[in-house]
Amino acid sequence: MIAVVVHTARRELFEEAASTLAGVDLRWVGYDHEDDIRRQVADLLAESHIDGLLLGPVPYTACRDLLPADLSVAVTRSSALDLAMTLYRALAKGWPPTPVSIDTFDNATVDEVARALDLDRDRIACLPYCHEQTSAEIAEFHLDHHRRHDSYVISARSAVVARLHGTVPLLNGMPVPSTIRVQLHELALRIESTRASALRFAAGIFQLSKQDGRTDPDRARVGMTNLLVNTPEFAEAWIENRDRRGVLLFAHKALFERVTHSWVTVPALDEAASTLGIRVAAGFGVGASARNCVLLAERAAERADREASPAGYLIEDSGLIIGPMTPTRIPLEFSYRGHREGLEDLAGSAGLSATTLSRLAALEHSLAGRPISPGDLAESLGITDPSGRRLIRKLSACGLVTVAGSAQNHAKGRPSRLYHLHIDDALKEQT
Repeated sequence: MIAVVVHTARRELFEEAASTLAGVDLRWVGYDHEDDIRRQVADLLAESHIDGLLLGPVPYTACRDLLPADLSVAVTRSSALDLAMTLYRALAKGWPPTPVSIDTFDNATVDEVARALDLDRDRIACLPYCHEQTSAEIAEFHLDHHRRHDSYVISARSAVVARLHGTVPLLNGMPVPSTIRVQLHELALRIESTRASALRFAAGIFQLSKQDGRTDPDRARVGMTNLLVNTPEFAEAWIENRDRRGVLLFAHKALFERVTHSWVTVPALDEAASTLGIRVAAGFGVGASARNCVLLAERAAERADREASPAGYLIEDSGLIIGPMTPTRIPLEFSYRGHREGLEDLAGSAGLSATTLSRLAALEHSLAGRPISPGDLAESLGITDPSGRRLIRKLSACGLVTVAGSAQNHAKGRPSRLYHLHIDDALKEQT
């Protein structure tokens, strides 16, 4: 499913462009005012599972912080063909091609069209898209140019067209159906390519490090095999003993990508060190055949074993190499620029630093609505488990988390309670 965010006045144009797209369900999100975009996209993401999103620069600016990191997104851009067709419409009306003022199109596109049509570039005023410009400021740019040069206007912004309608000669620089059709097809192909890549055959090798010369290889291999077999994330993988020093796994690339948190960390290395007392190197290979995958995984494991500390590497047959992957997840180190309005006040009322609350807000965004346990929260923030539980209690006391159930990650032991973070909701209430 692909969602299309479009101004209601342009939906018919986009429907015409999408008429040739087969095998895709379209979900339409129409807006009349730019202030409605963010709420409508938030509702869409909460209610529906979508594989891709097509939207213009204005909607993207309004909601880009809401979009999941793994969502395929295409931002429509006005092309040289769109501008040339709009200039042709001006000629059809009997207007001279210049002087003219244009918004949204970038300078390179205007330069290209001016050269192709042999137009005087000095008589074309261009205001490229900038997310900080309001429709009122863009309208004033056009009005000022019209007053000085008696020019007409080409605008790709629906709000600007509405403001200037009836006051100056005006043409809507909307994209032609072919431009939209190309972008829709490219998005659909990108989604299919991502799916196909995730389903590629892959191999993983976990082997006793050559730097660990005191451990019995046979005993280490058996312990490593049992550890991987009892790891829920590897339930769909084929696991077998490879040789005295290692264990071989076969699975789809998507499984390994999920287990390694997008090729960032290999938790099994830390578990091997803490529960088995052994140092392990991990290698992953993605290739055209099982044999090729294993060869690449062997090379990756050898490279990982040369690191100073336990690590993992990925090597693909395309030449891509990712590593070193660490045994534990890297703590979140970033915060919102300027913290966001109201964050410092909220942090003060919760008894936390603004930086800590900012990191929690970033973590909430990365979770995309999924619950989290105190242990996982502690790992994400780089703090101890007791500190994570204390932080959960403090957040619960001020209403910034709610209980979302529990999870039994291991056959033994007590289930972990899960929580939903509500930092963003609290910030919205303050503003």
